[in-house]
Amino acid sequence: MRKTAQDIRALRAKHPDMRERDFARIHAISEAELVAAAVGETAIRLRADIGTLLNGLTAVGEVMALTRNESAVHEKIGPYEKVVLGPMASMVLGEQIDLRIFPKPWSHGYAVEKRNVDGSVRHSLQFFDAQGMAIHKIHARPGTDLEAWGVLVDNLRHPEQSDTLDLVEAAPAAASGTPASLATLREHWAAMTDTHQFFPMLRKLNLPRLDALEMVGTDYAWPLDHAAITALFEQAAASALPIMVFVGNHGCIQIHAGPIHTVSPMGPWLNVMDETFHLHLRLDQIVSAWAVRKPTADGHVTSVELYDAGRELVIQFFGQRQEGTDERAGWRDLVEALPALSTSNAA
Repeated sequence: MRKTAQDIRALRAKHPDMRERDFARIHAISEAELVAAAVGETAIRLRADIGTLLNGLTAVGEVMALTRNESAVHEKIGPYEKVVLGPMASMVLGEQIDLRIFPKPWSHGYAVEKRNVDGSVRHSLQFFDAQGMAIHKIHARPGTDLEAWGVLVDNLRHPEQSDTLDLVEAAPAAASGTPASLATLREHWAAMTDTHQFFPMLRKLNLPRLDALEMVGTDYAWPLDHAAITALFEQAAASALPIMVFVGNHGCIQIHAGPIHTVSPMGPWLNVMDETFHLHLRLDQIVSAWAVRKPTADGHVTSVELYDAGRELVIQFFGQRQEGTDERAGWRDLVEALPALSTSNAA
C-alpha cells in the first residue's frame, strides 16, 4: 500500500537523523516523496524551470552543487557562472562548478530547510525526475547570499503546494536496431576526430556503451583490475596531476577539473575530500573498470570508465587538457601502467 504524506512524516519523526536516501530506500518510497511530505512545513514545491534556476543561481554566490548516481556522489563548491541555456542541453561553465544539464527528465523541485542541532538552518534546492530519483541538488554555504536565494525560491515557487506527488513508472527501454558488426564499430571508432562524437556513434551503431568496449579490441579498450581504481586515485593525488572527473545521471553531468589531493577510504567508500571538491565512490558496486582510447584530431585521448552491475557508467576520468592540444603524457602513462585484468581474473 502506498504511504501517504502523513505516514511519511510520522515515520520520519521516528528517524529524524537518518540520511534521506537511506530512509527512502528502507521505507520503499522515492526520495522525492520524502521531500514532498514536508511541503507546508520545511519544504516549498518549486517549478523545475532550468532557465530560471541557473540564471537565479548566478546571484547567490558560493554554494555546493551535488550530482550523483547510485554508486558515486560528486560535490563541487563555488559559484554558478557562465550559464549557457539550450532547448536540449544547458551548461554551467564556471571554474569550479561545471555542469551539463539535460532538461527532459527534470520533473519535481523543492526548496528545503533543515534545522541543525545548534538551531542553524541548512538550505537546499533539490530536483528529481518523474520517478522521484534525485537529479541535482544545490546546498547553501556560509557565504551564500540568502536574500538572493529567497528571491530565486519565490521566482520558482510552484502554484500548487501539494505534499504528495504522482510518480510515473519508468518507460521500458526502446528497442534498438541490429547492433553493428565489429568491423563497422572499429571503422567508425578509428574515424573519430573528437571525443564528443563517441555517444552519437554508439547510438548510430545501436551499441550500448559497455558492449562497444567489450567488442572493439584492446588497442582501443582494455579491462582493468579492480585494484586499478584505488591506484588511479593514489597516483593522481601523489603526482598532483590535473585530471577531470565526470559523474552523472540521465539529467545532469557534473565535472571536476584539476588535481586531487586528499584520498580517504572509509568502508566501501573511496573519498576525495579537498577544499572545493568532494567525491564519494562505492567501490563494492563497481563491477568492471576499463581503460579507453578515443582518436581525436589532436591525438588519442585516454579515459578510465567504471561500470556497475547494471552495466551503467558510474564515473569517468580523463587527464585535464585544452581543446586543440594533445593529452598530458603523465596521464597517459598513469593509465597505461594501471594493472590490467588478467585472463584468470576475467574467468
